[in-house]
Parts: sequence; structure tokens; C-alpha cells
Amino acid sequence: MDPEGLTRLDRRIADCRACPRLVAWREEVARTKRAAFADWTYWGRPVPGFGPPDARLLIIGLAPAAHGGNRTGRMFTGDRSGDVLYQALYDVGLASRPASEHADDGLELYGVRVTAPVHCAPPANKPTPGERDACRPWLVQELRLLRPTVRAAVVLGAFGWQAALPAFAEAGWTVPRPRPVFGHGAQVELAAADGPPLGVFGCFHVSQRNTFTGKLTPEMLRDVLRTAAVAAGLSPVTS
Repeated sequence: MDPEGLTRLDRRIADCRACPRLVAWREEVARTKRAAFADWTYWGRPVPGFGPPDARLLIIGLAPAAHGGNRTGRMFTGDRSGDVLYQALYDVGLASRPASEHADDGLELYGVRVTAPVHCAPPANKPTPGERDACRPWLVQELRLLRPTVRAAVVLGAFGWQAALPAFAEAGWTVPRPRPVFGHGAQVELAAADGPPLGVFGCFHVSQRNTFTGKLTPEMLRDVLRTAAVAAGLSPVTS
């Protein structure tokens, strides 16, 4: 475990300007703001991962929301997707609070770290394949720093799944061929030549489209989190 290494990585991520389209968009959103947040000073930068450096469970999303993480500076904080995710983590005993409002609200995650394959808010929530690939080295470095402790990962959505599998391979785990197909409830164990395996679990993304339509219910999300937490060696609340 290298807590200082993860802190340094987070700082480097926050200073990244590699993708011109994403830089322009995140900064434009931070200038113009949403009327409801007119009194906020937006973060307007890449959003690093959030959680303890000795996390056993990693949650991988898609990218920060324009008026969520791009505003608050913390993953899944300040938007409705985050409301759903952190409520579920709280329900299963992996978070100290059921809501995530701002970066100084006191929220703590227990054995869990949250990150994304793209660290900047993208227009229409859709990064390009090139932007995904340009951001992958950050995820690979984060995975390498977490390898001493991380034992499971929950990947939210097909985009995250497609982005995470190559990063897992670069970080030292063996991804089967053909690559595992994404699906809600999908499970695969990735072996490693020089360490313990990683359990990877698929889950529909906590987007408003999925949660408002019932494609992903709170119970479905809690079930995946509990299963992954047990695989990671954590002790989730079961009821």
C-alpha cells in the first residue's frame, strides 16, 4: 500500500489537460454554471478517485457529471446518480452517510474507493473512444497502487466495463479471451501471476435513465454491492 503515491496520483489527475474538448467543456460549464448553483465556485477540473488508499473494493463509473463531480470535485457527489450510489453503500454498511452533497460533508467510505475511466465531465455524458483511451493510464496507475489490497471491483455500465478490462490487464491481471461480456450481475475472476485474483462484477449504471425507469432498482444495486463486498473480504450489512 502506498497512500502517498495515491495522493500524488490524485493531484496529477486534477492537473491534467490532455483532452482539448473535455478541458473546454468542463471549464465552460464551470463558468456558466447552472442557475441552482449560481453561488458555487465550480471545481472545473478532472475529478480524482475517492476513498481510502487501502480499499478492498473498487467501484468504477463512467465520468463526472457536469454539475455533479465537475462542480464539487468529488466522484458521484452532488448529483442524483451519486444520491443513489451512496444511499446503497450506506444501506449495506460501506459508507458513513446516505448522501453525498459536497467534498467537505464528512462522508467516509469503508473499504471502498470510487473512480472512473474518464476523469473529466464530457458533453452529453459521452466521452469519445479517444478520450477514454487517453485517460486510461490514470486508471492503470490507480489500479497498480491499489493492488496490495483491492480484491473486487464493481463496474457500472457497459462503457465502464469496456474501459476497465484493458486497464485491469495493463495493471497485472489476466483478462480472458474472448473478453467477458457486460451485463447486470455479470461476474468474472481475473487471475494474476504475482498476486491474488480480482473479482469483477457488472452492474447497470446508476444513471437517472436507469433508476427512473426501474431498469436498476435500489435492491438490485444493493445485491451487487453486497456480493462484491463479500468477495472483497468486507462484511456488508445483509438486511
